[in-house]
Amino acid sequence: MRSGRSGHPVCTGNGSAPGTEHCAAAPARPAGAVGGSAAPPGRPAPAGRQWLTKVGGRRVLAIVHTITYVKRLLDVLALLEADFRIQVLFTAPPHVFGDEVPRFLAALGSAVLPWQAVTRMTFDLALAAGPGGVCEVRAPLVALPHGAAYLKRITEAGPAEAGVAGLRRRDIVPDGRTLPAALVVPHSDELRALARSCPEALPVASVVGDPVHDRIAASLPYRAAYRRALGLDDGRHLVVAVSTWGPHSSFGRIETLLPRLTAELPVDRYRIAVLVHPNVWAGHSPWQVRTWLAHCTRQGVSVVPPEADWRPVLLAGDWIIGDHGSVTLYGTLTGAPILLAASPEQEINPDSPAAALAMTAPALTPTVPLTTQLAYALDEYRSHEYAAIAARITSEPGRFNRNMRRLMYRLLGLGQPAHEPVTVPLPLPPALDSWTTSGNWAHTPGGAGRGEVPA
Repeated sequence: MRSGRSGHPVCTGNGSAPGTEHCAAAPARPAGAVGGSAAPPGRPAPAGRQWLTKVGGRRVLAIVHTITYVKRLLDVLALLEADFRIQVLFTAPPHVFGDEVPRFLAALGSAVLPWQAVTRMTFDLALAAGPGGVCEVRAPLVALPHGAAYLKRITEAGPAEAGVAGLRRRDIVPDGRTLPAALVVPHSDELRALARSCPEALPVASVVGDPVHDRIAASLPYRAAYRRALGLDDGRHLVVAVSTWGPHSSFGRIETLLPRLTAELPVDRYRIAVLVHPNVWAGHSPWQVRTWLAHCTRQGVSVVPPEADWRPVLLAGDWIIGDHGSVTLYGTLTGAPILLAASPEQEINPDSPAAALAMTAPALTPTVPLTTQLAYALDEYRSHEYAAIAARITSEPGRFNRNMRRLMYRLLGLGQPAHEPVTVPLPLPPALDSWTTSGNWAHTPGGAGRGEVPA
């Protein structure tokens, strides 16, 4: 186990399937090394200190195993922008769902260090948005969840690995000995769960909040702007079909759901957008997912690619058809009625807001017309019930940026910038038509958005 400046290790994935990580020793860092040449298609980090213009600052390492993880960390890293005392570097350890990460990082234009080089270096802080893995990087680690709350429980892996994903002892102390410098949790309720599963982690646990919750909440006043950007200024309703990953997700039965959506919802009244978890794309390949959904995209269904920002699309929805994943839970913030196409009890943490949502949202049925079910969901929608579920996502609503920045700067040994961190509304998305076959979606990587903040 390697320690960082404050004696804390960072644990990262080694390419094994989730839950099967291990720790290994790291070789010594070569004298004077700052980075190394990243393998294409990433942007190489500087190979030596003599080539840098800004030197002597703190180095923060973002460990991004999957696209889901890097997108979560981007909200965190925004808190370090415009601070010339800090250099952010990325690395992408091998991971079963990590094939598309180098392409994503290349599009960012970020400095990317090869994983092999990272294991020979020392950093001032490391961030990882998921459970651990091999413990090879020498830095104080901040471990964050990569989704909403801790929704999923693991029961099929055997008693030794059973528990709530992200809160099991093996997730927090993967080598069995060393804790992270800080364990970020979104809600104070997680502390009680942590006391049962890994009590030794309580001293390093910090109730910080949820960045996605806060970004969505800050963007609610701009829903009309997102709808216009998507091309929904013609009065049509948007139905957003959402799926997490795994055989019990709504994508696991997508071949029955999508044909119903296209066959039963009149095109002059409805638009359909599909949000599929990046792990589905990574697990089956982008080509395969596009091929599976090609018939629907030719009929005008917009399939949002994994590199795009799904949050403005969710905000613009009039109905959400989802499952037990994080995106569906974030939908409780939007005011849209939710129907559940999948809700596997065996995979849901019974103490989580996902369990409450499973008891509140109506379940989609194959025996009743979709238009009837959408109307029923709208009639039965009780905003206070969904608001109560959304309130369980974080016990620090609107305060993630403040809390997270304070935590990072404390570990970095730096004073914070002399201004309040602002929660910026989400950027405007591209038009829905850009994610259909007619919009050349099948051949062009989907844009992440227009980069504009709604006025």
